[in-house]
Amino acid sequence: MASYLTRFAIPASAVPVLAALPAEQKPIAVQVPGSEAYKVQHELKKAEIIPTVINEFLPSFVLDAKWSSDNYADLGNTLKVDAAQDEPSIKIHPISGSSALADDVTYTITITDPDAPSRDDPKWSEICHFIATGVSVSTNISDSSSESVTLSGLKEIMPYKAPGPPPKTGKHRYVFLVFAPANGTSDSLNLTKPADRKHWGTGKEGNGVRDWALDNGLEPVAANFIYAQNEEQ
Repeated sequence: MASYLTRFAIPASAVPVLAALPAEQKPIAVQVPGSEAYKVQHELKKAEIIPTVINEFLPSFVLDAKWSSDNYADLGNTLKVDAAQDEPSIKIHPISGSSALADDVTYTITITDPDAPSRDDPKWSEICHFIATGVSVSTNISDSSSESVTLSGLKEIMPYKAPGPPPKTGKHRYVFLVFAPANGTSDSLNLTKPADRKHWGTGKEGNGVRDWALDNGLEPVAANFIYAQNEEQ
């Protein structure tokens, strides 16, 4: 399948402009993420995932989520609800120009719905659809040539809940986020389990993955999303 990174043109406004330096100054050597990172960030902003769901960040990794060869997350494509009933396979790999996958760092995958019961009336948001953790790149590398890793055999903290938007509530955004420890620790993570899926167990409207990640010392490194809606509209 064609990568979603090739489908979107990067807007000029999304690329940082570096001012000219005086002759006597030398620029500090900084590794700048490739344009793919800005493309992903642009689509997250366009869909209002940034800042509604997560604070602004620049992805370091591509996140591929796939249910079948014909059904996969493609930065805002629409899937039929029936196509996403099984737990998807998840894979990440570094975006060109970003840091390589860190040895022994544990990555965590989440899925959240900020549009419950609808985008116009998100009084139940966010709904937690999945939390799983436990992949360590040093022991789970699936393709050493591209440094990709398949997130499988994970420890489920919140089992996968398939999309199930109510009738006549329009399209829901189902947002995939991969997190890494903010402090870069290689120690095992003791992540909390939300008390409920609704509001991620906080009891507060609009609370969700951002609050949970902050409480657990995690920062986002990758994202993707789909739209899905009930056939009855």
